[in-house]
Amino acid sequence: MYNRQKLGEILIEMGKLDPGGLDRGLSVQLEKGGRIGEVLVQLGLISEEDVTRALARQLDYPCEMSIDADEIDLSLLERMQLGWARDHGVLPYDKRNGYVLVATDDPLEVEVLDEVRLLSGTEIMPVVVPTTKLQSAINSAFDRKSRQLGGGLDELDEEENPHAEEATLDINDLLDASDDDEAPVIRFVNSLFVQAVRERASDIHIEAGEKEITVRFRIDGVLKEVANPPKRFHSSIITRIKIMAGLNIAEKRLPQAGRIRIKMAGKDIDIRVATAPAVHGERITMRLLDKSAVLLNLRDIGMAEDHLELMLDLIFNPHGIILVTGPTGSGKTTTLYSSLSEINSPDKNILTIEDPVEYQLDGISQMQVSQKIGLDFARGLRSYLRHDPDVIMVGEIRDVETAEMAIQASLTGHLVFSTLHTNDAAGAFTRLTDMGVEPFLVSSTVICSMAQRLVRTLCSDCRQAYRPSEEELAEIGLTLQDVDHQAGGMIFKPGEVPNCETCLGLGYKGRMGIYEILSIGDTIRSLIMNRADTSEIKKAADRQGMRNLRQDGALKVLMGSTSIEEVLRVTQEDVVA
Repeated sequence: MYNRQKLGEILIEMGKLDPGGLDRGLSVQLEKGGRIGEVLVQLGLISEEDVTRALARQLDYPCEMSIDADEIDLSLLERMQLGWARDHGVLPYDKRNGYVLVATDDPLEVEVLDEVRLLSGTEIMPVVVPTTKLQSAINSAFDRKSRQLGGGLDELDEEENPHAEEATLDINDLLDASDDDEAPVIRFVNSLFVQAVRERASDIHIEAGEKEITVRFRIDGVLKEVANPPKRFHSSIITRIKIMAGLNIAEKRLPQAGRIRIKMAGKDIDIRVATAPAVHGERITMRLLDKSAVLLNLRDIGMAEDHLELMLDLIFNPHGIILVTGPTGSGKTTTLYSSLSEINSPDKNILTIEDPVEYQLDGISQMQVSQKIGLDFARGLRSYLRHDPDVIMVGEIRDVETAEMAIQASLTGHLVFSTLHTNDAAGAFTRLTDMGVEPFLVSSTVICSMAQRLVRTLCSDCRQAYRPSEEELAEIGLTLQDVDHQAGGMIFKPGEVPNCETCLGLGYKGRMGIYEILSIGDTIRSLIMNRADTSEIKKAADRQGMRNLRQDGALKVLMGSTSIEEVLRVTQEDVVA
């Protein structure tokens, strides 16, 4: 029996790793366990593709960097269930020269491959594929196998199945049942989640009309209609989701809220479910939160260099209040988390009060408010002040009691982060005084107010360069000279490529922030003291050089990150003076 060359040695020979990096990886593996390839990827020392090539070389197997799910022979999946394939990381996908090609991210799992050999009834050839690409192909292939979103609903008629509304469904069948034993409604809901995760949807809306159901996804902040199942399946679909969320299926007159937790493609997805009665039947809204999502830092959320320098200066203040304002869904919480992760260190005691806790941060104590037991922001903040904090984040200032507690915390030497629902940065001060907070307290504690919005970023693969008209540029305060000097004479708009694999034909993929940062100086402080209205404060900030939301959006257009129409869409109320 010969000794195989070790994976770390192969990676070094390939020039993908240095001996110091390997030693670091081996130390972490010794401490935390796991396979060395996974450890090195987690440390950011190599990529999944590097591990794939090294494994293939070590074991003398072929490798592929991706699998085209549309080309997979679905007959090979007839005796296999999605849950098993996903958990074991295997996917039979083609037949060649008497062998079944089986994609795997771990060809050393001999027992799993033997099981695939038995299921397929023929010899197999393992093909090493990166984990992320493999899981994506598995989900896509089984999604096709389940006949896509809405497939099979016509097979079930409530009149023929009088027990459709009974609570006989088990959450364990989520994504695991085969086509043979999987009810069409279960298959529909399963494929709904698969497609939502694949398309990066943040919300799923299911609402009943007079004759049909409308299913919509919110992708990058914009709703997209994805299906219109027949109305007769409304009750069965609602019942299925209620059971999964632990809700009362008999209660249809009152709103309910619950939660579903699923694991898909190696990701932990937390789904917040809310139901509400409506004229044509209950509607359901589901918010999808990826628990494994990487927390962004301030450098990743779209801040221009001058804004980034200003924020890095502000968040290291020893005391004061930093407010982030904007409507729901404008990225305020992400900005707060990014700021906290920037200043998080062992010598700081950072505490947060949130509703709900969306990300879990290492080294930070996080409290979730609960109205059922009377734990609101004010009470949580009052409690935390006894725990010797350096920094406190309050999810939202909703009332005068919370505002006064935040101000008290600031006056006693703490740095406080919080949010307000106002349209612009200047509006934060009048909102606080309207709540009943004394102007002198606002002016002496708030050190910064920042408004923000999220704009969709153009797809890097299909965006189109063009030369805009003067009229088009004037809407966001730019001129052709600006375009010539700062963008080489051309800007970009969404591409019209329906089959673009990167953005799924939307023209946009992902979002970034546009910002309006108002740092408090003597002039602004004086206006706050004198109860000046929002417009006066904003004019003074403009004179001091503050860049408003639309102007910051115009800067992102010149950078090629977004389009004019997208900036106009999210800054309708922020017309340049």
